[in-house]
Amino acid sequence: MFAGFVAGGANAQSPDPSSQQQDIKQDKKDIREDKKDLSKDRADRNADQKDINTDKRDIKSDKKDVRQDNKDINSDKRDIHQDNKDISHDKTDLSKDRADRNANQKDINHDKTDLSKDRTDRNADQRDINQDKADLKQDDKKYGANSSEAKPDRRDLSKDLTDRNADQRDINHDKTDLSKDRTDRNADQKDINKDKKDLTADQKDRNNNQDVKDVHNDQKDLKQDRKDRNKDQKDINKDKKDLKADRKDLRKDHQAAGASRKH
Repeated sequence: MFAGFVAGGANAQSPDPSSQQQDIKQDKKDIREDKKDLSKDRADRNADQKDINTDKRDIKSDKKDVRQDNKDINSDKRDIHQDNKDISHDKTDLSKDRADRNANQKDINHDKTDLSKDRTDRNADQRDINQDKADLKQDDKKYGANSSEAKPDRRDLSKDLTDRNADQRDINHDKTDLSKDRTDRNADQKDINKDKKDLTADQKDRNNNQDVKDVHNDQKDLKQDRKDRNKDQKDINKDKKDLKADRKDLRKDHQAAGASRKH
């Protein structure tokens, strides 16, 4: 009886072969699952690392775009400033050329008045000359060439000829001045027309607001690039967080796999 009791106790303490087989099977299954999890977590970690690298490159590119946008904005602002400067210069030139043209026109009007007056004087002198010649001819015929009556007529004729010649010189001088002033006036008018054209072109450039549009577009680009950069930075932060979680999962899977092997 004692021998049977000992044998029975021994049988009770020994593990059940079927239960032991089931545990081994479960452990192998757990190991396979852990390996799968480990492989998946590694793949996730590698994918997150790739995303981080890509986002870093994007941020670098975005920063470059931001710098370029700022350069473009500064350049466009300089263009706008230059256009305003050109318009100011054109207005100054236009005002000056108009003043010159008006002064030359006044000179032309003055020259015309002088010319008209000198012609009137010359014509009057010519009438006096004609009258003096008639009187001299009459006196020469009536009293003789060297008579006392003919001498005053010769003096009057000589004086009127001198006056007429002086008036003719004044007329010639007035014509020269008039021609010169007309040339100057026409040159000033050409300058005025050119200044108007330049002013119109510069105002068109400014009023078209191309440079202003460029500034606006560059500022929009700058805003968008900054948004892109900030979004990429958020993605990096998220990916880093995911990567940290994946590494944590990976360590747990390693520990679980090691524990399963030991068991």
